[in-house]
Amino acid sequence: MNDSNTELTNRYSLAKSLAREAGAFAHAYFQRRSELVVESKGTQDEVSIADRDTEAFIRKRISEAFPNDGILGEEGADESAGHRIVWVLDPIDGTACFVNGMFSWCVSIAIVVDGVPSVGAVFDPNANELFHAVRGGGAFVNDQPIRVKAVGDFKGGVLGVGFSHRSQPDGFVQFMATLLSSGGMFIRNGSGALMICYVAAGRLIGYYEPHINSWDCLAGIVIVEAAGGVANDFLASNGLYDGNPIIVAGPALYPTLCRAIQDKPWIDPLTGLYSHPTQPL
Repeated sequence: MNDSNTELTNRYSLAKSLAREAGAFAHAYFQRRSELVVESKGTQDEVSIADRDTEAFIRKRISEAFPNDGILGEEGADESAGHRIVWVLDPIDGTACFVNGMFSWCVSIAIVVDGVPSVGAVFDPNANELFHAVRGGGAFVNDQPIRVKAVGDFKGGVLGVGFSHRSQPDGFVQFMATLLSSGGMFIRNGSGALMICYVAAGRLIGYYEPHINSWDCLAGIVIVEAAGGVANDFLASNGLYDGNPIIVAGPALYPTLCRAIQDKPWIDPLTGLYSHPTQPL
């Protein structure tokens, strides 16, 4: 095994074990969530000490094991500049669900190597499900291999969707009208990371959100691609720091999903990327 493979294998192993440990750490807060002080970071964007302490727990473990790696997390300082290996963390994806006693939340850990999303680990402690993959390998939930669902139109299953107030609602409403008029159906559970993993596992046929942050989706992107799915080039146009749209689906459905989104002026229907990156959402 060459050095680069060893480098990735060791980090993949840590990402998996750390996602589980951080999930257990966060779940202890979840069990006493009535004691938490919840703060607002913006419209429909909440945070608590559980998020901050869980991220600190993850960062400490990474820094001890791989002190030369960079770290980018939702709640902590950006320590990614100048590093060829960057860990991208969401300590609790689905905080609104978490603080309100719903189970749709998870820990998401991605590793980007030389600008390429290469490792993903997403742990749902309530279901005891660890979704994970390394680039070039298969995708798994716990020890079971997973694959995307092979469908070619919206009638073949349920589509996951997400929305935040960083985006304007008009285009999203138009997309939803297209989806429903095509015989499709949708679900939004409050965690983009989990819904992308559900695409990888064939539970959902795809996922679309007009704007999402990198810590919410990069681990899922690695997992869904390893499961045979397709994702837009999320890291284009400074997506690591500024976010981007996210579009994931199986190979047959992906072009159909992009075409349904194409009436949005900031989306290129073929690539799923911003066609005008400077246009405000």
